[in-house]
Amino acid sequence: MPSGVHIHDVRGRLFEAAERVLLRDGPDALTSRAVTDEAHCAKGVLHRHFADFDAFLAELVQDRVRGVEGRTATLCAAAGTRDVVDNLADALDDLFDPVTVAVVALVTFRDGLRARLRAAGLTGIPLAAQGATMIAAYLAAEQAAGRLAGDADIDTLAPALVGAGHLLFADRSAAAPQADALRRMVTAVVAGALPAPRA
Repeated sequence: MPSGVHIHDVRGRLFEAAERVLLRDGPDALTSRAVTDEAHCAKGVLHRHFADFDAFLAELVQDRVRGVEGRTATLCAAAGTRDVVDNLADALDDLFDPVTVAVVALVTFRDGLRARLRAAGLTGIPLAAQGATMIAAYLAAEQAAGRLAGDADIDTLAPALVGAGHLLFADRSAAAPQADALRRMVTAVVAGALPAPRA
């Protein structure tokens, strides 16, 4: 695209382009040139809106983080409905969509990006950490509703579920895990925290 042509929603367009490159080619192929080529715009467009490429990537990650944080209220509203295991399995399946898995790999791959994210207050592994916070909030809501044992260790269960979930989804070259495999994992992690069925 020639320079001087106005592009609507530049940030959104560049983020979508970066996600496509990540999904198709992996984190080592993600460069400012690859993003702007994918977005069909001049390279200077990215640098007019972001201080440098790591600043762009940090904003991309933070945009995904806000999406996870926004889904927390929806998941917590599901407490007391359906089956706890089904709710958790669906939440993990939603959390570890292909873009999130690719972004987690990207964060691991780029030291400069991790430094930017730490400076922005994101500790741990971004997206996985927010996922654990989301799952913990849901488990607390189920505990308050009496569908999770009162002595259940939510602070251990939530990261265990997210960590095991990530392992199931982490191979970007393979198909997503089958629903029954995800449900079996969730059942194994939370079985001891679910109240015994009534006779």
